[in-house]
Amino acid sequence: MDKFKEMQSFVAVAESGSFVKAADELETSKAAVSRYVAQLEERLGVRLMNRTTRRLSLTDEGHAFLAHCKETLSLIEDAEEEIQSKRNNATGLVRINAPVSFGILHLAPLWGKFTQLYPQVKLDVTLSDRVVDLVDEGFDIAIRVARLPSSTLISRKLASTSLVVCASPKYLKGKSKPSHPRDLKDHSIISYSYLATGDEWVFQGPEGEIRVKTQPQIHTNNGDTCRSVALTHQGIIMQPNFIVSRDIQNGDLVELLPQFKSAELGIYAVYPSRKLVSKRIRVLVDFLVKEFEQINFGAELTSPSHLAKSIARGSKRN
Repeated sequence: MDKFKEMQSFVAVAESGSFVKAADELETSKAAVSRYVAQLEERLGVRLMNRTTRRLSLTDEGHAFLAHCKETLSLIEDAEEEIQSKRNNATGLVRINAPVSFGILHLAPLWGKFTQLYPQVKLDVTLSDRVVDLVDEGFDIAIRVARLPSSTLISRKLASTSLVVCASPKYLKGKSKPSHPRDLKDHSIISYSYLATGDEWVFQGPEGEIRVKTQPQIHTNNGDTCRSVALTHQGIIMQPNFIVSRDIQNGDLVELLPQFKSAELGIYAVYPSRKLVSKRIRVLVDFLVKEFEQINFGAELTSPSHLAKSIARGSKRN
């Protein structure tokens, strides 16, 4: 049953005075128009039209119902025009999910700039390191730090990052600094609960892949908590360089095992795979891509001279 087509056919016949003309107007067959009008009359239980071989006229019920149908079809047309207008303009609410640390450090400073550019777009930002289900939980966009984004979602890459093993100079003082991932077993470990490989830290070294099962003293589901514990000299962490790069530059943390590379990760904006994406989502993703296109979070960490300077500065503090 298609009430819309029934009303559309009825109005077209009533206004043109002919099933043939109505069929031409609706770009369908006379039989289809006749069927829809007959279905409408049967469903309502009244005759809307008197038909003869020469003329067609509306009954009293037909005249009354025609007014309601025209009003309803007009409202539908207005609604479609409004939606299409909004589609061509960035307006409405965007619900965003992002990791806590990345959201605070690198996204929060951007939201004001975006809303100045697009004042008709409202943002609802939720920070959580948990991987959310965008559709079930009602998010429009999620920012994810991962090797590869979900294949069920559309993704745009914003930037690259990598995991860095580090500790404070004070923690390392008087200890044997690890020269190989297997040496981590002799150290206190602060572990990130949502790490994809759990407590098993994975490295790429000269001899290939190395997997080390760590024995963490502390687990936490937040990267900044890992960082804060490391800054109080309690152990070794493995965190993205967008969290720890400034501490390493300042000498408050020292990068360890630089010759053994941990995971290279992408930072992605992901959203449900739909053919029609609203303008507000498109402009937000384009904005984020542009803002992050010049960023390389860990470039400064790869320099041996930088590492030596960090260690030296840390030693002077102690």
